[in-house]
Order: sequence, then C-alpha cells, then structure tokens
Amino acid sequence: MQIKYKAMNIKVIKTEADYQEALTRLETIFDAKPDSAEGDELEVLGLLIDQYEKEQFPIDMPDPIEAVQFRMEQFGYSQKDLVNIIGLKSHASEIINRKRKLSLAMIRQLHRKLNIPTNVLIQAY
Repeated sequence: MQIKYKAMNIKVIKTEADYQEALTRLETIFDAKPDSAEGDELEVLGLLIDQYEKEQFPIDMPDPIEAVQFRMEQFGYSQKDLVNIIGLKSHASEIINRKRKLSLAMIRQLHRKLNIPTNVLIQAY
C-alpha cells in the first residue's frame, strides 16, 4: 500500500509573526491522526515551535537553595528532615541561611533523597 502525503508548508520559525502563525496552525491540526499527513505536520511543527521557544524564552535553572526548600515543601519535610539528609543540624541551618556552601557529599545526598538534579545543586549561589 502506498501512502500519499500532501506537501507540508513548513518553514523555520524566525520571527514572532512566524511563531504566531505556527501556533495557529498547530491549534488547527492538534487532533490530527498519527501517521497521516497532518499528523506528521503536527509532529514537525511541534519540534519547530519547541526549538523557537527554547531560544526565545529560555528558562533559567532554579537557585540551589530554593530548589532544596521547594522539594522539602513538596515532601512535607522540616529542617529536621534536612539534618537527616545532610548530617549536622548546624550545617542544615547554615545552608538554608546561605552561610555554608553545599559540599559534594551533601549534593549527592540531596540528589538521592530529594531527587534534585545535580546540575541544579552545583550552581553557585
């Protein structure tokens, strides 16, 4: 069986106008069936939009201490729980108050216990 596809009018997104046009088209074909011409167009258009957004609207990584506090809040952890993760009570307090830098051992533990990416934790703060 041979499948015929319509030619897609796909182009690189270079401007805000191109971006808006691509979003409008994406909305139009959003429910396209996979392995159809519009389904393929949807997939390619999604990749182009994603790339444009990464370039135009970059998202900075979170601050390491804010990331630790956020995950603690998500898990319902207190500073006492942080002590259990990194060791000494004084270290936990100093880290939260930004008076002590995270050590490599602390970064490893926070990554393991709170599932915070190491590339977030190793940033300077």
